[in-house]
Amino acid sequence: MKIDQLKQIKTADGTIMYVWKGKLHNSDGPAIIHPNGKQEYYLNGIQVSKDRHHESKRIHNGLPWYKGAQRKGARV
Repeated sequence: MKIDQLKQIKTADGTIMYVWKGKLHNSDGPAIIHPNGKQEYYLNGIQVSKDRHHESKRIHNGLPWYKGAQRKGARV
């Protein structure tokens, strides 16, 4: 089974974007980082506030299955 990779794309103007399954997404931080320092947060293609992003990260909501709270070897 192939796992989709998070792709980092850097545009000509220096903007860095993170794309997963064709959608803006970064569960570890901002999905768009502009050259002027502005950051935008997206989860599965939906723009969210920084606070909402951190809350989702805290409760592991909206994250890919491999970044969930379960540890390796945990029994379900």
